[in-house]
Amino acid sequence: MTRILDAAVLGAGIAGSSIAKALADKGWDTLLLDRQSFPRHKVCGEFLSPESQSTLHALGIADSIAGLGHCEVERVRIIFEKGSEMELPLPGHAWGLSRYTLDSALHLAALDAGAKLQTGVTVTDVQKVNRGYLIHTKRGSDISVMEARTVIAAWGASQRSGLPGYRRPASIKSSYIGVKSHFRGIAMEPVIELYFFRGGYLGLCPIEGGLVNASALLAREAAVDAGKTILAIISGVAKRNARLHERLRFAEPVLGTQAAVAPVFLNRKPLAWDGLPLLGDAATMIPPLCGDGMSMALRSAALCAPLADRFLREELSLADWQQSFTGSINREFKRPLRWGSLLQWLFGSPMLSNWLPNAARLAPSLAQELVHATRLKPFGS
Repeated sequence: MTRILDAAVLGAGIAGSSIAKALADKGWDTLLLDRQSFPRHKVCGEFLSPESQSTLHALGIADSIAGLGHCEVERVRIIFEKGSEMELPLPGHAWGLSRYTLDSALHLAALDAGAKLQTGVTVTDVQKVNRGYLIHTKRGSDISVMEARTVIAAWGASQRSGLPGYRRPASIKSSYIGVKSHFRGIAMEPVIELYFFRGGYLGLCPIEGGLVNASALLAREAAVDAGKTILAIISGVAKRNARLHERLRFAEPVLGTQAAVAPVFLNRKPLAWDGLPLLGDAATMIPPLCGDGMSMALRSAALCAPLADRFLREELSLADWQQSFTGSINREFKRPLRWGSLLQWLFGSPMLSNWLPNAARLAPSLAQELVHATRLKPFGS
Protein backbone atom coordinates (compact mmCIF):
# COMPACT_ATOMS: atom_id res chain seq x y z
CA MET A 1 0.00 0.00 0.00
CA THR A 2 1.30 3.47 -0.89
CA ARG A 3 2.32 5.48 2.14
CA ILE A 4 0.12 8.52 2.77
CA LEU A 5 1.96 11.61 3.98
CA ASP A 6 0.51 13.63 6.81
CA ALA A 7 1.37 16.95 5.17
CA ALA A 8 2.81 18.13 1.87
CA VAL A 9 4.07 21.73 1.78
CA LEU A 10 4.36 23.12 -1.75
CA GLY A 11 7.07 25.78 -1.84
CA ALA A 12 10.31 25.74 0.15
CA GLY A 13 10.75 29.45 0.75
CA ILE A 14 10.48 31.16 4.13
CA ALA A 15 6.83 30.34 4.83
CA GLY A 16 6.94 26.79 3.47
CA SER A 17 10.16 25.77 5.20
CA SER A 18 8.99 27.25 8.51
CA ILE A 19 5.65 25.43 8.58
CA ALA A 20 7.29 22.17 7.43
CA LYS A 21 9.66 22.46 10.38
CA ALA A 22 6.79 23.26 12.76
CA LEU A 23 4.72 20.25 11.63
CA ALA A 24 7.70 17.90 11.70
CA ASP A 25 8.40 19.10 15.26
CA LYS A 26 4.94 17.78 16.15
CA GLY A 27 5.82 14.38 14.73
CA TRP A 28 3.90 14.62 11.44
CA ASP A 29 5.27 12.94 8.33
CA THR A 30 5.95 16.08 6.29
CA LEU A 31 7.29 16.57 2.75
CA LEU A 32 8.57 19.93 1.51
CA LEU A 33 8.55 20.41 -2.28
CA ASP A 34 9.86 23.17 -4.55
CA ARG A 35 10.26 23.49 -8.30
CA GLN A 36 13.50 25.47 -7.87
CA SER A 37 16.92 24.16 -6.93
CA PHE A 38 18.60 25.44 -3.78
CA PRO A 39 20.55 27.30 -2.55
CA ARG A 40 19.68 30.16 -4.86
CA HIS A 41 19.56 33.93 -4.97
CA LYS A 42 16.13 35.53 -5.04
CA VAL A 43 14.80 39.05 -5.53
CA CYS A 44 14.18 40.22 -1.97
CA GLY A 45 14.99 43.15 0.29
CA GLU A 46 16.78 40.61 2.54
CA PHE A 47 15.56 42.44 5.61
CA LEU A 48 14.10 40.73 8.70
CA SER A 49 12.19 43.44 10.53
CA PRO A 50 12.23 43.78 14.34
CA GLU A 51 8.69 42.39 14.37
CA SER A 52 9.95 39.06 13.03
CA GLN A 53 11.79 38.23 16.25
CA SER A 54 8.71 37.10 18.19
CA THR A 55 7.59 34.96 15.24
CA LEU A 56 11.01 33.31 14.93
CA HIS A 57 10.79 32.37 18.61
CA ALA A 58 7.26 31.00 18.17
CA LEU A 59 8.47 28.80 15.30
CA GLY A 60 11.49 27.60 17.29
CA ILE A 61 14.07 28.91 14.83
CA ALA A 62 15.27 32.13 16.47
CA ASP A 63 18.57 30.72 17.77
CA SER A 64 19.57 29.06 14.50
CA ILE A 65 18.81 32.22 12.48
CA ALA A 66 20.55 34.50 14.99
CA GLY A 67 23.82 32.66 14.39
CA LEU A 68 24.01 33.24 10.64
CA GLY A 69 26.13 36.41 10.79
CA HIS A 70 23.41 38.95 10.00
CA CYS A 71 23.99 42.71 10.03
CA GLU A 72 21.93 44.72 12.48
CA VAL A 73 19.91 47.61 11.09
CA GLU A 74 18.59 50.46 13.24
CA ARG A 75 17.20 53.08 10.84
CA VAL A 76 15.68 53.68 7.42
CA ARG A 77 17.02 56.54 5.29
CA ILE A 78 14.93 57.66 2.32
CA ILE A 79 16.64 59.67 -0.43
CA PHE A 80 14.48 61.28 -3.09
CA GLU A 81 15.38 61.97 -6.70
CA LYS A 82 16.25 65.64 -6.12
CA GLY A 83 18.51 64.87 -3.16
CA SER A 84 16.26 65.56 -0.18
CA GLU A 85 16.13 62.86 2.47
CA MET A 86 14.31 61.75 5.58
CA GLU A 87 15.46 59.31 8.24
CA LEU A 88 13.28 57.22 10.51
CA PRO A 89 14.26 54.94 13.41
CA LEU A 90 13.06 51.35 13.46
CA PRO A 91 11.17 50.08 16.54
CA GLY A 92 14.08 47.78 17.41
CA HIS A 93 16.96 46.09 15.65
CA ALA A 94 16.30 44.54 12.26
CA TRP A 95 18.54 41.97 10.59
CA GLY A 96 20.09 42.16 7.15
CA LEU A 97 20.42 38.57 5.94
CA SER A 98 20.52 37.12 2.43
CA ARG A 99 17.87 34.71 1.22
CA TYR A 100 20.68 32.44 0.01
CA THR A 101 21.79 31.96 3.63
CA LEU A 102 18.37 32.14 5.27
CA ASP A 103 16.66 29.61 2.99
CA SER A 104 19.51 27.12 3.50
CA ALA A 105 19.24 27.47 7.28
CA LEU A 106 15.46 26.99 7.23
CA HIS A 107 15.81 23.88 5.06
CA LEU A 108 18.35 22.45 7.49
CA ALA A 109 16.03 23.22 10.43
CA ALA A 110 13.15 21.44 8.68
CA LEU A 111 15.33 18.42 7.87
CA ASP A 112 16.67 18.26 11.44
CA ALA A 113 13.07 18.22 12.68
CA GLY A 114 12.35 15.19 10.48
CA ALA A 115 10.77 16.75 7.38
CA LYS A 116 11.81 15.54 3.93
CA LEU A 117 12.84 17.94 1.16
CA GLN A 118 12.58 17.53 -2.61
CA THR A 119 13.68 20.33 -4.94
CA GLY A 120 13.56 20.66 -8.71
CA VAL A 121 10.04 19.17 -8.61
CA THR A 122 7.11 20.94 -10.30
CA VAL A 123 3.59 20.42 -8.98
CA THR A 124 1.23 20.16 -11.96
CA ASP A 125 -2.05 19.37 -10.22
CA VAL A 126 -3.62 18.98 -6.78
CA GLN A 127 -6.79 16.86 -6.53
CA LYS A 128 -9.06 16.44 -3.53
CA VAL A 129 -9.85 12.80 -2.73
CA ASN A 130 -11.63 11.08 0.16
CA ARG A 131 -8.58 10.64 2.36
CA GLY A 132 -6.90 13.91 1.48
CA TYR A 133 -5.18 15.04 -1.72
CA LEU A 134 -3.39 13.59 -4.72
CA ILE A 135 -0.38 15.69 -5.76
CA HIS A 136 0.83 15.31 -9.33
CA THR A 137 4.48 16.23 -9.86
CA LYS A 138 7.01 16.33 -12.65
CA ARG A 139 10.79 16.25 -12.53
CA GLY A 140 12.28 16.27 -16.01
CA SER A 141 10.50 13.46 -17.84
CA ASP A 142 9.50 11.66 -14.61
CA ILE A 143 5.86 12.04 -13.59
CA SER A 144 4.74 11.02 -10.11
CA VAL A 145 1.63 11.05 -7.94
CA MET A 146 1.71 11.14 -4.15
CA GLU A 147 -1.01 11.33 -1.51
CA ALA A 148 -1.18 13.50 1.60
CA ARG A 149 -3.78 14.08 4.29
CA THR A 150 -3.33 17.81 3.94
CA VAL A 151 -1.58 20.15 1.49
CA ILE A 152 -0.33 23.66 2.23
CA ALA A 153 0.51 26.06 -0.62
CA ALA A 154 3.53 28.31 -0.02
CA TRP A 155 4.68 28.67 -3.62
CA GLY A 156 5.14 32.43 -3.56
CA ALA A 157 3.55 34.92 -5.90
CA SER A 158 3.78 32.62 -8.94
CA GLN A 159 0.54 32.86 -10.89
CA ARG A 160 0.04 29.32 -12.18
CA SER A 161 -3.23 28.71 -13.96
CA GLY A 162 -5.04 25.57 -12.85
CA LEU A 163 -3.58 25.50 -9.35
CA PRO A 164 -5.19 26.88 -6.18
CA GLY A 165 -4.56 30.56 -5.52
CA TYR A 166 -4.40 31.56 -9.18
CA ARG A 167 -5.85 34.99 -9.87
CA ARG A 168 -5.86 36.30 -13.42
CA PRO A 169 -3.88 39.57 -13.53
CA ALA A 170 -5.95 42.63 -14.35
CA SER A 171 -3.36 43.99 -16.76
CA ILE A 172 0.25 43.09 -17.50
CA LYS A 173 0.87 46.80 -18.14
CA SER A 174 0.21 47.59 -14.47
CA SER A 175 2.89 45.19 -13.25
CA TYR A 176 6.42 45.81 -12.01
CA ILE A 177 9.81 44.13 -12.38
CA GLY A 178 12.08 43.28 -9.47
CA VAL A 179 15.87 42.96 -9.77
CA LYS A 180 18.65 42.40 -7.25
CA SER A 181 22.40 41.98 -6.93
CA HIS A 182 24.92 41.85 -4.13
CA PHE A 183 27.82 44.32 -4.10
CA ARG A 184 31.17 44.72 -2.40
CA GLY A 185 32.85 47.98 -1.56
CA ILE A 186 29.90 49.96 -0.16
CA ALA A 187 30.48 51.29 3.35
CA MET A 188 27.16 51.05 5.19
CA GLU A 189 25.96 52.36 8.52
CA PRO A 190 23.36 50.24 10.41
CA VAL A 191 20.74 51.66 8.07
CA ILE A 192 18.67 50.70 5.06
CA GLU A 193 18.90 53.28 2.28
CA LEU A 194 15.92 53.68 -0.07
CA TYR A 195 16.56 55.70 -3.23
CA PHE A 196 13.61 56.98 -5.27
CA PHE A 197 13.65 58.01 -8.92
CA ARG A 198 11.37 58.13 -11.93
CA GLY A 199 9.89 54.69 -12.45
CA GLY A 200 10.67 53.08 -9.11
CA TYR A 201 13.14 52.83 -6.27
CA LEU A 202 16.17 50.84 -5.13
CA GLY A 203 17.10 49.77 -1.61
CA LEU A 204 20.55 49.09 -0.17
CA CYS A 205 20.68 46.77 2.85
CA PRO A 206 23.85 45.51 4.59
CA ILE A 207 23.93 41.72 4.85
CA GLU A 208 26.33 39.07 6.11
CA GLY A 209 29.95 38.90 4.98
CA GLY A 210 30.37 42.66 4.51
CA LEU A 211 28.15 42.61 1.41
CA VAL A 212 25.29 44.92 0.47
CA ASN A 213 22.06 43.78 -1.16
CA ALA A 214 20.75 46.11 -3.85
CA SER A 215 17.14 45.36 -4.78
CA ALA A 216 14.90 47.47 -6.99
CA LEU A 217 11.21 47.56 -7.83
CA LEU A 218 10.68 49.16 -11.22
CA ALA A 219 7.85 49.95 -13.56
CA ARG A 220 8.18 47.79 -16.65
CA GLU A 221 8.98 50.74 -18.88
CA ALA A 222 11.67 51.98 -16.51
CA ALA A 223 13.39 48.59 -16.48
CA VAL A 224 13.19 48.15 -20.26
CA ASP A 225 14.63 51.61 -20.87
CA ALA A 226 17.49 51.12 -18.39
CA GLY A 227 19.24 48.08 -19.90
CA LYS A 228 19.07 44.47 -21.03
CA THR A 229 20.93 42.73 -18.18
CA ILE A 230 20.27 42.93 -14.46
CA LEU A 231 23.47 44.85 -13.76
CA ALA A 232 22.79 47.17 -16.70
CA ILE A 233 19.28 47.85 -15.36
CA ILE A 234 20.64 48.65 -11.87
CA SER A 235 23.31 50.91 -13.34
CA GLY A 236 20.80 52.59 -15.65
CA VAL A 237 18.21 53.42 -12.99
CA ALA A 238 20.93 54.54 -10.55
CA LYS A 239 21.70 57.44 -12.89
CA ARG A 240 18.22 58.79 -12.18
CA ASN A 241 19.21 59.56 -8.58
CA ALA A 242 22.55 61.38 -8.35
CA ARG A 243 23.27 60.20 -4.81
CA LEU A 244 22.55 56.58 -5.69
CA HIS A 245 24.73 56.86 -8.79
CA GLU A 246 27.60 58.11 -6.63
CA ARG A 247 26.93 55.39 -4.03
CA LEU A 248 27.30 52.61 -6.60
CA ARG A 249 30.04 54.29 -8.62
CA PHE A 250 32.91 52.18 -7.26
CA ALA A 251 30.88 49.23 -5.98
CA GLU A 252 31.86 45.77 -7.23
CA PRO A 253 29.00 43.41 -8.14
CA VAL A 254 29.27 39.89 -6.77
CA LEU A 255 28.84 37.72 -9.84
CA GLY A 256 26.21 35.00 -9.55
CA THR A 257 24.05 36.91 -7.08
CA GLN A 258 21.90 38.61 -9.71
CA ALA A 259 18.21 37.72 -9.92
CA ALA A 260 15.03 39.10 -11.48
CA VAL A 261 11.31 38.49 -11.17
CA ALA A 262 8.44 39.59 -13.40
CA PRO A 263 5.64 40.38 -13.43
CA VAL A 264 5.16 41.72 -9.88
CA PHE A 265 1.61 42.80 -8.99
CA LEU A 266 1.09 45.02 -5.98
CA ASN A 267 -1.94 45.62 -3.76
CA ARG A 268 -3.48 42.16 -4.11
CA LYS A 269 -6.09 41.62 -1.44
CA PRO A 270 -5.28 38.81 1.00
CA LEU A 271 -6.56 35.39 -0.03
CA ALA A 272 -5.79 32.98 2.79
CA TRP A 273 -7.60 29.98 1.35
CA ASP A 274 -8.46 28.72 -2.13
CA GLY A 275 -9.10 25.00 -1.77
CA LEU A 276 -5.82 24.95 0.20
CA PRO A 277 -4.35 27.21 2.88
CA LEU A 278 -2.11 29.81 1.21
CA LEU A 279 1.00 31.14 2.96
CA GLY A 280 3.36 34.07 2.34
CA ASP A 281 3.22 35.71 -1.07
CA ALA A 282 0.76 33.05 -2.22
CA ALA A 283 -1.75 34.69 0.13
CA THR A 284 -0.94 38.29 -0.70
CA MET A 285 1.81 40.39 -2.26
CA ILE A 286 3.12 42.71 0.43
CA PRO A 287 3.73 46.32 -0.68
CA PRO A 288 7.55 46.39 -0.68
CA LEU A 289 7.65 49.66 1.24
CA CYS A 290 6.18 47.81 4.21
CA GLY A 291 9.66 46.34 4.50
CA ASP A 292 8.00 43.39 6.19
CA GLY A 293 7.58 40.73 3.51
CA MET A 294 9.89 38.19 5.16
CA SER A 295 8.27 38.79 8.54
CA MET A 296 4.79 38.36 7.08
CA ALA A 297 5.81 35.08 5.44
CA LEU A 298 7.00 33.82 8.82
CA ARG A 299 3.83 35.09 10.50
CA SER A 300 1.54 33.28 8.06
CA ALA A 301 3.37 30.02 8.85
CA ALA A 302 3.13 30.62 12.60
CA LEU A 303 -0.62 31.30 12.32
CA CYS A 304 -1.28 28.22 10.18
CA ALA A 305 0.91 25.64 11.94
CA PRO A 306 -1.17 25.09 15.12
CA LEU A 307 -4.38 24.88 13.06
CA ALA A 308 -2.81 22.31 10.72
CA ASP A 309 -1.66 20.32 13.77
CA ARG A 310 -5.17 20.32 15.24
CA PHE A 311 -6.64 19.27 11.89
CA LEU A 312 -4.23 16.34 11.62
CA ARG A 313 -5.15 15.32 15.17
CA GLU A 314 -8.81 15.39 14.05
CA GLU A 315 -9.58 18.08 16.63
CA LEU A 316 -10.52 20.61 13.94
CA SER A 317 -12.55 20.26 10.75
CA LEU A 318 -11.27 21.54 7.42
CA ALA A 319 -14.04 24.16 7.37
CA ASP A 320 -13.10 25.39 10.86
CA TRP A 321 -9.42 25.49 9.89
CA GLN A 322 -10.30 27.62 6.87
CA GLN A 323 -12.45 29.98 8.90
CA SER A 324 -9.90 30.42 11.68
CA PHE A 325 -6.92 30.88 9.37
CA THR A 326 -8.73 33.32 7.08
CA GLY A 327 -9.80 35.38 10.07
CA SER A 328 -6.27 35.43 11.48
CA ILE A 329 -4.70 36.52 8.19
CA ASN A 330 -7.23 39.31 7.74
CA ARG A 331 -6.81 40.56 11.32
CA GLU A 332 -3.00 40.51 11.27
CA PHE A 333 -2.36 41.79 7.74
CA LYS A 334 -5.23 44.18 6.96
CA ARG A 335 -3.77 47.20 8.74
CA PRO A 336 -0.14 46.84 7.52
CA LEU A 337 -1.33 46.25 3.96
CA ARG A 338 -3.63 49.27 3.97
CA TRP A 339 -1.01 51.64 5.36
CA GLY A 340 1.76 50.07 3.27
CA SER A 341 -0.22 50.79 0.13
CA LEU A 342 -0.64 54.40 1.24
CA LEU A 343 3.08 54.71 1.89
CA GLN A 344 3.82 53.19 -1.52
CA TRP A 345 1.58 55.81 -3.13
CA LEU A 346 3.00 58.74 -1.15
CA PHE A 347 6.63 57.95 -1.89
CA GLY A 348 5.88 57.12 -5.51
CA SER A 349 4.26 60.49 -6.22
CA PRO A 350 6.83 63.07 -7.43
CA MET A 351 4.71 66.00 -6.26
CA LEU A 352 4.11 64.64 -2.77
CA SER A 353 7.63 63.33 -2.27
CA ASN A 354 8.98 66.91 -2.57
CA TRP A 355 7.36 67.96 0.71
CA LEU A 356 7.59 64.67 2.62
CA PRO A 357 11.07 65.36 4.13
CA ASN A 358 9.90 68.77 5.43
CA ALA A 359 6.71 67.20 6.78
CA ALA A 360 8.74 64.52 8.57
CA ARG A 361 10.97 67.17 10.17
CA LEU A 362 7.99 69.26 11.28
CA ALA A 363 6.04 66.28 12.63
CA PRO A 364 8.55 63.47 13.37
CA SER A 365 6.16 61.60 15.65
CA LEU A 366 3.52 61.52 12.90
CA ALA A 367 6.05 60.17 10.39
CA GLN A 368 7.11 57.47 12.83
CA GLU A 369 3.50 56.51 13.50
CA LEU A 370 2.93 56.13 9.75
CA VAL A 371 5.85 53.72 9.52
CA HIS A 372 4.73 51.83 12.64
CA ALA A 373 1.29 51.43 11.09
CA THR A 374 2.83 49.28 8.35
CA ARG A 375 4.38 46.88 10.87
CA LEU A 376 3.06 43.66 12.36
CA LYS A 377 2.38 43.50 16.05
CA PRO A 378 4.51 41.10 18.15
CA PHE A 379 3.30 37.56 17.67
CA GLY A 380 0.66 36.54 20.19
CA SER A 381 -0.03 40.10 21.37
